[in-house]
Amino acid sequence: MLNILVIGNGQCGNRILDSINRHAMGGGKNCNKLAKFYAKQKFKSHVETLAFNTAVNDLKEMKFTKAKDRVHIPHLHGVGANRNVGKQVFEENKEMIMRQVEERGNFDIAFVLTSASGGTGSSFTPLLVREMKNRYDYPVYCVVVLPFREEGTLYLQNTAFSIRDIRQSGADGIILADNQYLKNIGGNIEEAYNGINDMVAERLLFLLDALDSEMMMVTDLGDFKTVMSGGAGLATIGFFRADKEMPIKTTIQNSLSPSGLLFSTNVYEEASRAMIVIKGDRKYLSIDEISTEVEKLSGAVGHVFKGIVVRDGEYPQVLSLLTLESAHELEKLYNVAVQAIHYEKAKKQRVEEGIEMKKTFSQIEGMEPEY
Repeated sequence: MLNILVIGNGQCGNRILDSINRHAMGGGKNCNKLAKFYAKQKFKSHVETLAFNTAVNDLKEMKFTKAKDRVHIPHLHGVGANRNVGKQVFEENKEMIMRQVEERGNFDIAFVLTSASGGTGSSFTPLLVREMKNRYDYPVYCVVVLPFREEGTLYLQNTAFSIRDIRQSGADGIILADNQYLKNIGGNIEEAYNGINDMVAERLLFLLDALDSEMMMVTDLGDFKTVMSGGAGLATIGFFRADKEMPIKTTIQNSLSPSGLLFSTNVYEEASRAMIVIKGDRKYLSIDEISTEVEKLSGAVGHVFKGIVVRDGEYPQVLSLLTLESAHELEKLYNVAVQAIHYEKAKKQRVEEGIEMKKTFSQIEGMEPEY
């Protein structure tokens, strides 16, 4: 049995973690929020969860994460999307934060969930990962959510620097998810955010289950580490669940398609290594079809690990983990972020020089009020 730590940093990370706990308690969208008081997470592995946040109200919103796993880092009500403030708050509370991690035990692997764009998550994550890598010998992987491109200049510049800092922190890999896909989910904004939280949670739970399952064809933690060590330190996850009888080759193809991935990429052009995990009833799992699709992918990316979990009576589900050699969509995001940085810099300079206000005040130069 694997020992796994999952940490949610900031509002986005907290919400994904809460979704993971809800699913692990066996609850769908209508799971009773009182479940955290009487239910037990049904992880195959031994999983510990932790939520860190400077905003106490964000922690209070968590419905399925136990109180002992929700840790408030004292700083009024958040850091206001200011990464410099967030870094200072982390350093001031570093030993308390690391004590919370230490008390959870020793682990085989850890995942840190965060948004790249906000304040607490984007600033805490690189520093937390660096401390974990300095103190412990288990691998630490980050699941990082990218913002809408129109969310604002502060979020865009935070994203650019946060991802760079996470890469330099010693993280063993970054799994990207992109909020831009929220537009494809539909519904109101709350439903959209819940949708991306559920998508990330579903994939992570499938991955954790697969790493600790008996298989016909085996993928294990060692294979996962090998896949994640490939490429440019970036990865994404695809998933597809068949809701009816469907050829397994179609299910695999859907997990690799843009609609199945958390981050937009052409897997046959940008992926470096891959792991495909297939779950379902034996009668749906044609070895010939599986081999054909895996060979097609391996011909493009080099090496593909594959695992098959037999589950009687289940339609096929496929999880695809892909490390990326390049990421065209991320390059486009950085181009937009650079523009945002220049915009904010120019605006700040204008304010400091008082150019606009000087024009305003100059209109009454030499005049006095008349009463």
